[in-house]
Amino acid sequence: MKVVIADDEPLARERLRGLLADIKGVEIVADAADGHEALHACATHHPDLVLLDIAMPGIDGLEAARHLAAFEPRPAVVFCTAYDAHALSAFEAEAIDYLVKPVRPERLAAAIDRVRTFAAGRVQATTSTTAPTQRRTHLCARLRGSLRLIPVEDVHYLHAEEKYVIVHHARGEDLIEESLKSLEEEFGERFVRIHRNCLVARHEIIELKRSADGHVQAVLRHGKQPLEVSRRCVAGLRDTLKHL
Repeated sequence: MKVVIADDEPLARERLRGLLADIKGVEIVADAADGHEALHACATHHPDLVLLDIAMPGIDGLEAARHLAAFEPRPAVVFCTAYDAHALSAFEAEAIDYLVKPVRPERLAAAIDRVRTFAAGRVQATTSTTAPTQRRTHLCARLRGSLRLIPVEDVHYLHAEEKYVIVHHARGEDLIEESLKSLEEEFGERFVRIHRNCLVARHEIIELKRSADGHVQAVLRHGKQPLEVSRRCVAGLRDTLKHL
């Protein structure tokens, strides 16, 4: 079983290393000091299990777990945290177990057994219907075995193309394997639909104008060219702009 340990406290990582050394069949493939490092380690090493702290700087453990849910193959997650107040959120993130620090050897061994059972009986996972308790702060783009995390606040607009969505953001463009519909459901307060294949950040829209052929277009603050607005979205978009 390949394991990634993610905790911002070096002593906590070292303690987990020591406990895992006593469990047969376990190989620690990477350490991580925050959620960003954990996601990169998982993209590189494809672990079976991530021992994940919750309270970490930047991307915390709960958000990292939501990103890991989209990985293929998807690693099992066991949270190791100093607080028991996050237990409900942890299991909503589909964690296999939830260990409170200081982690006891017998509890860690039991969690490893649960992960082995989970892995042995796992069929291809389907997307959970449980809504996340908190929206993500980043989108995750896979890049040839690595990944890039894109702050949602940097996204200008999202454009669907076949089975991918192109994220146009402050530093360029990236592809993500998510549906435009799911992104609209999660980030509807930030983005507005202007076309069946396009969501635009509300603060990016400067004005609506008509092109020479009579189509309505949205002019963006950081757009290289206006984006077409479908007729069915025009009325709702005009109303949205009144309240910006």
